[in-house]
Amino acid sequence: MHIPDNYLSPQTCVAMFAAATPVIALSIKKVELQIKEKKETIPMIGISASLAFIIMLFNVPVPGGTSAHAVGATLLALLIGPYAACIALTIVLLMQAFLFGDGGILALGANIFNMAIIMPFVGYFCFKIFDKFNYKKTGAFVGAFIGINMAALLAGIELGIQPLIAHTAHNQPMYSPYGLMITIPAMLFAHLVVAGWIEAGFTLAVYRFILKVAPGELYQNAKTTSHKSYNIGNFFKKLLIAMIILCPLGLLTKSTAFGEWDAQELKNMLPNHLVPSGISHGFSFNAIFSDYAVSGLSDVSGYMLSAITAVIILYLVSKIMRNHYHAK
Repeated sequence: MHIPDNYLSPQTCVAMFAAATPVIALSIKKVELQIKEKKETIPMIGISASLAFIIMLFNVPVPGGTSAHAVGATLLALLIGPYAACIALTIVLLMQAFLFGDGGILALGANIFNMAIIMPFVGYFCFKIFDKFNYKKTGAFVGAFIGINMAALLAGIELGIQPLIAHTAHNQPMYSPYGLMITIPAMLFAHLVVAGWIEAGFTLAVYRFILKVAPGELYQNAKTTSHKSYNIGNFFKKLLIAMIILCPLGLLTKSTAFGEWDAQELKNMLPNHLVPSGISHGFSFNAIFSDYAVSGLSDVSGYMLSAITAVIILYLVSKIMRNHYHAK
């Protein structure tokens, strides 16, 4: 779901940045108020962001030769609220793009809109509907499933409209070469059939555990439950360590996610082997740990080191945030 650079026209990139910016600005204001009421929000943003980053390392195969992954956006919204989840996921997407080359720099607006805005807000909205009838667990499961599929639908639309809005005089696509009749079914199939169930299952499992042992740590209960019955920080530390150890399982999936191919992969796939000019001659950015690989290390070691590096960076970001708000 991480749209790379050169798959979206400049006009689309600008429009998606314009759409995402006011939501990010509003989320920052909302989170500032949330922090004043609950200081623990800051470290939880760092923990939640780390959790989302590592979840996305677990690529799974999709029938048809592509791959997909969960995101954890609705789970983050349940833990720290949709606005804080939006900020946490935005930080993750920025780090993925600039440090690991996962998702485009120019396409950041679209990726943030899809994964950091649509996914947590839609997921949490669905949860609240079920919560009104006291079906919290069902709401967590359904919200996570719908949230990730709504984001997938939007990504499919953004990719699929490119041949309509950006093409040569000979009707050759300049960016994403596939139209809506291909991109929407492909994106939805991957997430309706595979990734959505993983997203929903993981969200429900963690939510059920926290609801049982530490309900006061959930965003919706923050103002109504004051006692702490469980050290939730230790739980997440153990969970993150376990996921870091297991994350190389994501390397078992060799296929590339739909719409995330490099120019050579795309050339081999297209019938005429003619790569759109915007992709073959577009913007290029070389990340330090591109594709979560580290020079001189094995794929497994590089993958785990990338996960550890990300967790350390996110911890430092939360420390900086804490010092900033304590200084106010």
